[in-house]
Amino acid sequence: MVTEVVAGSGSDVRLPDPELFRQGPLRLAKALWSTGDLRAEPAQLRRLRGYAEAGDPPADALVRMIDAMPHGRGHALFEQALTQGIASVHDAPDELVAFFADVEATPYWVDPARLDRGARAITRTGLLGMFPLADMSLMGGYLASRAAKTLVATGDLEYTAPKRLIETATWWLDVTTPGAMRHGAIGYCSALRVRLVHAHVRAAMQRRKDWDYEAWDHPVNQVQTVGTLLLFSQVFVLGTQMLGIRYSKRERDDILHLWRYIGWLMGVDEGLLPATEEDAWRMLWLLAATEFIPDDDSKRLASALLETHGGVAERFGALGELVGGASIALHSAISRMLIGDRNADYLDLPKQPLAQVVVLGLASANFVVETVRKRVPGATLLQEKVGAIARTQYARQLGRLVDLDQSYASHMAG
Repeated sequence: MVTEVVAGSGSDVRLPDPELFRQGPLRLAKALWSTGDLRAEPAQLRRLRGYAEAGDPPADALVRMIDAMPHGRGHALFEQALTQGIASVHDAPDELVAFFADVEATPYWVDPARLDRGARAITRTGLLGMFPLADMSLMGGYLASRAAKTLVATGDLEYTAPKRLIETATWWLDVTTPGAMRHGAIGYCSALRVRLVHAHVRAAMQRRKDWDYEAWDHPVNQVQTVGTLLLFSQVFVLGTQMLGIRYSKRERDDILHLWRYIGWLMGVDEGLLPATEEDAWRMLWLLAATEFIPDDDSKRLASALLETHGGVAERFGALGELVGGASIALHSAISRMLIGDRNADYLDLPKQPLAQVVVLGLASANFVVETVRKRVPGATLLQEKVGAIARTQYARQLGRLVDLDQSYASHMAG
């Protein structure tokens, strides 16, 4: 149901009634954490909508340079500057120099100790943290249909869903590992490589004659990028809490600080980057009012993600069909718990009461274990180590499933 019209930067923007999303995670967050009145003023909505026409000028200029060079040459220069430093590139093009001058000018607010503490807090969730990543962050992200248009247009998540989802999980593990966001470390490099991938995709979509700017906004725009950032940070924290994980206030702040820096490296405008939990919830509310408008493409992507979960069946022989069905039921139940029944119904996610009972039971058990952890000296450090081992083993398993290219060269032109 459409409730109001707000003037955007290029045309009037018809805003939906955001109750679909508000009755899910945002309403729960407001009830549990007393985040106050998150409703935005019309002027704030208009300002946000202006970012829907904005790309990433430094990265976009770099991609234009790469596209103008012989095949592979521009990407090789980027990799050399990324891994060896811009000073190692003889007669570096101006666009490359400007890009790295920008990303190496670390903002004053970045605190390396907080980056590591935030990564440790995420690490101790172990493999449990992978469930909200897929079942809330990615599945919930499909409700933002304008952002989903790029995924549908490239076919990445509908036709090569397993490989792309594995790459996303691997990237997430890279940037959330303690120490990985130091200059030149794996997370730092992965963030900048994906930033360049986004610029390549943006350029490719702009070359398409069928891209509907009026309906879909600028491809891979600033609003969509900060939305993805919040799905991986604040929404991830909410999702793990709903599954029984307990964080201190400092841990939540440090996780947000880590993702604020990741977002900055990935080219998100500082005017959009949340500095506090209150900022993050307000931004999510703004996004709920303007971006979470699901359509048929949302359902297609949700179906592809569920099929990926069911893909485990082939590894279990005669029991494959049973295991695959159970996997889909489990992930659907988690999604229903995390994004709400109304959203899940819209995405056509299966509803199986038994699976929902199992998920609630697991969440309750996790909460009890987490309560004990908070009270036992040394238990948090031990859990961080256990989580790190589990994540490392999981990353190795992912690497065996597909031939991962952590330079993302296959996703870049030039």
